[in-house]
Amino acid sequence: MWNEWGWMWPALTASALTAIALVPLGNRVLERGMVFADLAIAQWAALGILLVGTVLPASGSTASLASSLALALLAVALVSLVLRYLTRHREAMIGLLYALGACLATLLVSQDPHGAQRLAHTLNGDLLWATPTVLGPMVLLALAVLVWQYVLPQSYRDWLFLPMFAIAITLTVDLAGIYVVFTSLIAAPLLLIHLRGTSTVFAILACLAGHSLGLLISAWQDLPTGPTVVIAAMATCASAAVLVRKPFNRDAW
Repeated sequence: MWNEWGWMWPALTASALTAIALVPLGNRVLERGMVFADLAIAQWAALGILLVGTVLPASGSTASLASSLALALLAVALVSLVLRYLTRHREAMIGLLYALGACLATLLVSQDPHGAQRLAHTLNGDLLWATPTVLGPMVLLALAVLVWQYVLPQSYRDWLFLPMFAIAITLTVDLAGIYVVFTSLIAAPLLLIHLRGTSTVFAILACLAGHSLGLLISAWQDLPTGPTVVIAAMATCASAAVLVRKPFNRDAW
């Protein structure tokens, strides 16, 4: 069994670290009422990846991540301005920011013979084929989010949220794609923490279970990884929400 499925351990480990990093941040996104902001920031992070791949095709992953982080931080700054000065129309403005990022990405790769594949990669990712080299940064990200969630006082958590969010989006979009990142941010926190009152830890475990199931089905049936993980994660979190009869104590963890 290990010889047959053991090659998947980097993908499963990366999924665990993704769930640990994104579920607490997604819970905060819902608390702040800025659901579409995470999708817009993810789209701009993906735009940064495509930008470097188009302008500097021979550059390495460091340049790609730097560009992705720069555009994610730009999107964070724009979202912050919208939340501060355009509160009444924030969802509409953030929706326009997402549409602008998506259209710029499409135009950027329109002359590339492999543009459609590159664009699809930013949406769907390639989590199943994660390598051990991606795990180091993901471990640091997961530890940083845990410190942010459980150690820092509230004032520091408020101040650090958007920069932390931008870094998390940058690393995970490049690994898993926009669809998996958005689902990981929203599905478990919404269905389990907000609607059923479970702990963050329980939501992380449900998200991880969905990721793992999706990866296994994708490998077994040779299906596209991103959509398979998204559907499996939604189904797992929804099933967990149905099975949870008595709300957990949210403050226990």
